Amino acid sequence: MSEDDSSTAPEPGEKKRNWLERLSAAFSGEPHTRDELVAVLQTAQQDGLIAADTLRMMEGAIAVAELTVGDVMIPRSQMVSLPAERPFPELMEQVVESGHSRFPVHGENKDDVLGILLAKDLLRGALAGGRHGSLHELLRPAVLIPESKKLNVLLKEFRLSRNHMAIVVDEYGGVAGLVTIEDVLEQIVGQIDDEHDETEDHTAQIAIQADGRYVVDALTAIEDFNERFGATFSDDDYDTIGGLVTEATGHLPEIGDELTLDRFVFRVARANARRVQAFHVTVLPPDTRDDE
Repeated sequence: MSEDDSSTAPEPGEKKRNWLERLSAAFSGEPHTRDELVAVLQTAQQDGLIAADTLRMMEGAIAVAELTVGDVMIPRSQMVSLPAERPFPELMEQVVESGHSRFPVHGENKDDVLGILLAKDLLRGALAGGRHGSLHELLRPAVLIPESKKLNVLLKEFRLSRNHMAIVVDEYGGVAGLVTIEDVLEQIVGQIDDEHDETEDHTAQIAIQADGRYVVDALTAIEDFNERFGATFSDDDYDTIGGLVTEATGHLPEIGDELTLDRFVFRVARANARRVQAFHVTVLPPDTRDDE
């Protein structure tokens, strides 16, 4: 190697130092936006200094400061709420069916929140046959928060109070929904599945049934769906079929909800309180849409 070549070759660690200098500049006293900070982190990932998963979590942590409770809460219509006067066996059946561990308990209506019931406390009460007190004695205080509360503030409060659930109220004091610590953390680390979530086989996201309909995983990429069926759905705003249908519906679809897009009829086959999981899809003949 010539003397000139050696003088232009980067020293070991020079690439890393250059990135660290850029990162250091992002935290300097000069004004910078979050977008500029994210750009620096993206450059670090492209340079191989941080992993793609790490970048996503960092971007999620930054985005949390911009989001409010209203952006991620489970809406009132999707809440699993327990009536306080229901017999223990019926409550147990509802708890087992839902698979959740915490439940708002209400009086005459869902706006009358009496407290939060933990499944383990209900089990203890059910085993006692209700002889050692009523359901009211098993309840823990409910935390009420506005839809406008920032997620980063809520996460700090969850950590300090050790609460895992809060009831979201609207400007009139009515129940608008609920939010859990899991809902907040998912904005940072992505979807968190537990033992109650159905295991999804992403290697078989589109499967045909005997009746000619298809079962389509909601996480199927729009690009893959288009390739399979010759469709032309745009993936500019959403990556998955679930996101596309949810946006077109205008709300979180429930099991049995049906929507026709182009020549495809999407019927919700599986869903939980947070997202659609699978559709039954019927492919209509090309001229069906024009029949009026």
